[in-house]
Amino acid sequence: MESNPIKILIADDEPDIIEIISFHLNKAGYEVASAKDGSEAIEKAKQFNPDCIILDVMMPKRTGFEVCEYLRSNKQFDKTLIVLLTALNDEASHIKGLELGGDDFINKPISPKVLVSRISALFRRIQPATTETKTLTIKDLIIDAEQYRTILNGVVHVLAKKEFELLYLLAAQPGRVFLRNEILSQVWGNDVIVGDRTIDVHVRKIRVKLGIDCITTVKGVGYKFDY
Repeated sequence: MESNPIKILIADDEPDIIEIISFHLNKAGYEVASAKDGSEAIEKAKQFNPDCIILDVMMPKRTGFEVCEYLRSNKQFDKTLIVLLTALNDEASHIKGLELGGDDFINKPISPKVLVSRISALFRRIQPATTETKTLTIKDLIIDAEQYRTILNGVVHVLAKKEFELLYLLAAQPGRVFLRNEILSQVWGNDVIVGDRTIDVHVRKIRVKLGIDCITTVKGVGYKFDY
């Protein structure tokens, strides 16, 4: 029996962009739905339950940033990939998108074929090595690789997918210093282009969400788990 196709929701206020991206995603085997503004994107996401959401940042009613923040606060979308698509090319916008829970930040204009390749690259990482290994228990911290849950002192803390994978990678070998390039390769993959600040943003969010400083920065080298 064939498995169900991966579902992708595209939210953009430009019909031409939705049409051409939808065409190429359908051609690649994805099931696609669309929304024309931020408010509709939220409603469609609840109904369609997509595996990935492509959000244009500058949309009417609700911006892509606002939609991303809303979705990340909803448990239904814990494992949903969120890709922000925008003409904004400044570092501050990229950092904001990552801090709000975005998994990738893609600049317009972009070839539809390249966009599909970027999306496919993200999905190739959707079953990380962490799910094939055991759940980690370190003192009062439990990192549940099967259910993507992080439990501290009996309280469940919700991490975005990449945050969880980064935490698990470091916690699986406490005290070992991981180089930045090594982390990017194992968590994001060599075929996914992310900015230099990506790891920094994710580490900061893990610290804030857990309320503990369990990741130590080794200046000029990388990071290690120390708890």
